[in-house]
Amino acid sequence: MKQYLDLCNKIINEGEWVYNERTGKKCLTLINADLEYDIENNKFPLITTRKSFWKAAIAELLGYLRGYSNAADFRKIGCNTWNANANENEAWLKNPHRLGKDDMGRVYGVQARGWQKPDGTTLDQLKKVVDDLTNGIDDRGEIITFYNPGEFEMGCLRPCMHTHHFSLLGGKLYLNSIQRSADLPLGINFNQVQVYCFLALMAQITGHKPGKAYHKIVNAHIYEDQLELMRDVQLKRTPFPSPEFKINPKIKSLEDIETWVTTDDFEVIGYECHEAIRYPFAV
Repeated sequence: MKQYLDLCNKIINEGEWVYNERTGKKCLTLINADLEYDIENNKFPLITTRKSFWKAAIAELLGYLRGYSNAADFRKIGCNTWNANANENEAWLKNPHRLGKDDMGRVYGVQARGWQKPDGTTLDQLKKVVDDLTNGIDDRGEIITFYNPGEFEMGCLRPCMHTHHFSLLGGKLYLNSIQRSADLPLGINFNQVQVYCFLALMAQITGHKPGKAYHKIVNAHIYEDQLELMRDVQLKRTPFPSPEFKINPKIKSLEDIETWVTTDDFEVIGYECHEAIRYPFAV
């Protein structure tokens, strides 16, 4: 929690104003930030200075791991974050690759589970990494990336959190996650929850103890219409202690994640927080 608040303060104090073409809004921007999460000791990085809807973040992660490409599928599992980008993004609505209402195109999970190869076949990046880790293999390239520049025009949004690199060391599983762009008031806590949960979940299904997750943010920003709420409301609040995170021990495999796992199989224990803040969302 402290590292998140410190980063918000640093953006406010040291950031520079940048005009964002996609959203048509100004952002107070800082380049390069590093966050670290201690999964081994269950230090769950959930924001307490406002209410955080952590179940939606985990639902989104589950959708990625299943390779979903339709906002309706995300809604069914408890995540509404793709409704706007699938249905209100003007550039995507005019895109000839869009298949209709709720279609997201070839983004995130599609790349993770069905990366298109030149010979017409697909590569399941996630399954390769899961299989390797289950067998104790770390080839220094246990990488899952959603970032496919050759297919950017075939999706409604370039991935923000785009690459996850797993490593085995000393009997523990580690994760380095890279994010090109982060909206600090809104999106980042989704990403924090997902990085933490991804390592905890992968460790559980591959039979390893989790270590730490390292979260690299390249462009960290606060939008102009979010600044007052962040500076004068959220940062004035006193944080509560971090809660604990628990995963259903019955989840044993990638197939379990693909078939029956829901957000009810995850639990946050001891979460105290301040009331929600309605930050503006940039499409």
